Amino acid sequence: MEKLPSQQQVVLLASPGAGHLIPMVELAQRLAADHGFAVTLVTIPGMSNPATEAVVLSSLPSYVLTAVLPAVPLDDLPSDIGFGALVFEFVRRSLPNLRALMEDASRGSVTALVCDFFGTSALPLAAELGVQGYVFLPNSFAMISIMRHLAGLHGDAAAPGEYRYLPDLLPLPAGGLVLHHADLPEGFQDRKDPVYAYHVEEARRYGRANGFLVNSFEELEVVMVETFKRDAEDGAFPPVYPVGPFVRSSSSEEADESGCLEWLDRQPENSVVYLSFGTGGSLSVEQTAELAAGLEMSGHRFLWVVRMPSLDGNPCAYGSMPGDKDDPLAWLPEGFLERTSGRGLAVVAWAPQVRVLSHSATACFVSHCGWNSTLESVAAGVPMVAWPLYAEQKMNAAILTEVTGVALRPAARGNGHGLVTREEIAASVKELMEGEKGSAVRGRTRELREASKRAWSSEGSSRRALGEVAGKLKAALVNGNGSAP
Repeated sequence: MEKLPSQQQVVLLASPGAGHLIPMVELAQRLAADHGFAVTLVTIPGMSNPATEAVVLSSLPSYVLTAVLPAVPLDDLPSDIGFGALVFEFVRRSLPNLRALMEDASRGSVTALVCDFFGTSALPLAAELGVQGYVFLPNSFAMISIMRHLAGLHGDAAAPGEYRYLPDLLPLPAGGLVLHHADLPEGFQDRKDPVYAYHVEEARRYGRANGFLVNSFEELEVVMVETFKRDAEDGAFPPVYPVGPFVRSSSSEEADESGCLEWLDRQPENSVVYLSFGTGGSLSVEQTAELAAGLEMSGHRFLWVVRMPSLDGNPCAYGSMPGDKDDPLAWLPEGFLERTSGRGLAVVAWAPQVRVLSHSATACFVSHCGWNSTLESVAAGVPMVAWPLYAEQKMNAAILTEVTGVALRPAARGNGHGLVTREEIAASVKELMEGEKGSAVRGRTRELREASKRAWSSEGSSRRALGEVAGKLKAALVNGNGSAP
């Protein structure tokens, strides 16, 4: 590990949620191990599952420090504020505590602050303290592109009552992709949504960042990478660096108490459909029954991570913890487990996903299209059936199916927002496993698996990109001008 003066500190601020913390942990390790920075990873308590967070943080080496900011009061907020707005407010109210940490002389001088998507309210603090401010995007380049559109739409003067809608058809610099309004991330579709105002303010701050680090790699989003590179060279936008894929190691996962890996060991190579909808995804009762029927109809082997269904139709289960006596398997159709015994395995709530995806028996992944899961699947060379549920997942699904070509998406009733029938589920699984379109998707996924390996090879594009950022941080300290781009 390269040795630097002890004062070269980098503070990483992770907003609540495992999806934000997991890639931030990987970034922290890279900055410390490969570039010799003294890294402190800062978390904010109160919205994440403490047990899950503890497991993620336990994978950090001893030379990466962690700090937990004090809890902040939120009881004055309306009960219907929504998850996204709540996270933004969590971070905003934690800024005084973050300032105190960064000014703590015992930690040495801070060179840079790296916040994630929900944390750009900390960028003015970085500038005030004279340190560089970077934004880490745990998702794709498309999110930055949408934020640029949002900033351009409103400028610096528009007040909340003057906010405008993003266009119904939003062109993205991603191989001709035009994003439909219904596929925009939640919080960007309705200007009356409380989180919309937070997004506008975040977008306005983007131009003042020293740069952006994106959990992606060049060959996954070729056109996006080139577009942002040209804009940076022209001075139109801060530099954006593809530094991924940050995929957690299998050794950092919890023990496999379900026995699913042993079950996979007994299955033929490339024969199993793996299904999981992330830590926060939840299907309706009706959709759970249709999915079970579709798997049975497909005739293929499957490993299904089953979570408690949503009783109110909300596909996002964050903030609703199941009770100890809740049994997701009890919601499966009567006789389903018995009829599929031998070729299918249903496990409760969790599986060691990185190890499942890298197992030789796993053939495809029915996924919610969260970006962490997407990168884990691509890195393992496993094609996907795209089943987005909430947040930016519909946008990710559009990219994966229409641009990168690593997924198929089943049709749903109600213009993409209704029930996916058992017939459509069975057809999608069969096509990906056996069909001509599926063959092309499988081939493209294998190509990107090799590209993801190259990205972090000794001369890989992502390794070079993070090295360029590290060089700028070191030069800024030497020049005594931490906040300069």
